[in-house]
Amino acid sequence: MFFQKDIETMPRKQLEELQLERLKWTVDYCARNVPFYTKKLGEAGITGDKIKSLSDIQYIPPTTKADLRDNYPFGMFAQPMKNIVRIHASSGTTGKPTVVGYTKKDLEVWSDCMARLLVAVGTTCEDIVQISFGYGMFTGALGLHYALEKIGCAVVPNSSGNTEKALMYMRDFGTTALVATPTYALYMCETAKELEYPMSDYSRLRLGLFGSEGTTPEMREQLEKGWNIFATDNYGMSELQGPGVSGECEERDGLHFCEDYFLPEIVNPETLETLDAGETGELLVTTLTKEGIPLLRYRTRDITRLNYDVCKCGRTSVRMDKVKGRSDDMLKIRGVNVFPSQIESVLLSIDKIGPHYQLVVRREGFTDTLEVQFELTDSSMLEKFSEIEKLQKNVQHRLQTVLGIQCKVSVVEPKTIERFVGKAKRIIDLRNTK
Repeated sequence: MFFQKDIETMPRKQLEELQLERLKWTVDYCARNVPFYTKKLGEAGITGDKIKSLSDIQYIPPTTKADLRDNYPFGMFAQPMKNIVRIHASSGTTGKPTVVGYTKKDLEVWSDCMARLLVAVGTTCEDIVQISFGYGMFTGALGLHYALEKIGCAVVPNSSGNTEKALMYMRDFGTTALVATPTYALYMCETAKELEYPMSDYSRLRLGLFGSEGTTPEMREQLEKGWNIFATDNYGMSELQGPGVSGECEERDGLHFCEDYFLPEIVNPETLETLDAGETGELLVTTLTKEGIPLLRYRTRDITRLNYDVCKCGRTSVRMDKVKGRSDDMLKIRGVNVFPSQIESVLLSIDKIGPHYQLVVRREGFTDTLEVQFELTDSSMLEKFSEIEKLQKNVQHRLQTVLGIQCKVSVVEPKTIERFVGKAKRIIDLRNTK
């Protein structure tokens, strides 16, 4: 299914001509309206008419999250406040939040992008969609809300938290699609199985519209088995727009970029050298029509790969692989790069291990150590010491095979690892504590 078929199946050459035209416009728009870019582009000697091909984007200096924070709150806005109709912001857990503003046109584009991706995975006007993202400054809930209404869905703006009431709505309303983080959807399923209602009461639920955090194939399998649904991913971030920058189709063979609005590229995360098509590196994204807060070569810190082959679904847009990890979330343990997603894939591929885990990093002497803590699906196993010891050795061996390092493995009591209604925080870094 298509929401805007002429755009979604546009021939590659025509799409790149559109991108080049919009890139030129964006460069000049940024230079005219954002003092930060006026200075940056001036120093680099870049103007729109000097951009002769899409490859010339490599000469534009990248933009970072630190740049947005340094210009907090509205220094990156390209429009006066009278033209800004909505403001969102990141959580700001590691400092000042990044603040983004939207014009009316920006909001229209946002809902179009998200609607495309929702239709691509099978969402229709007959769906009853329950949103269990938190409403507020976070972009996730409202980003999907308006797109779902544009499609014609019945939207249940449940928000996150109060899980038992959310499950009551699912049963009573006959919810057919769930919007949530993957970890919260797992927690909802765990809670549902503990209540007195049979899982058949949720039988109308058919579609999981997950985002805000990555989903490994193993976690997706757990979600699909637990809820008996078709689980899908979409990708985005507040700085660029919110959700809807890219997303899966029903083939689930990569996430289609909304390339008429966003120009992606892959670079070496250390040198920022542009990599060839098909190579894995850090994703940089340039907005091509954004009025409120345009961004040039924004460093997402996400590690992925781009696939330019035409998808079986008929869409011609480039597809990004599921994010392997973040360059700033990557752990370096004894000289080895470790991504939490690698550990999750190992844990969830082993029977009797639940989906909730924690990674604890410590410094012992001059050496960094990693401890992987996880829960069991059956708490009665905790009394069987020989089985626990066997399981720990199995996990330790598999992790060493995948990661190339040894790490400590610990089984903890059921429900001792924190559950999250938003993005899961898997890493506890104790290296700088005494």
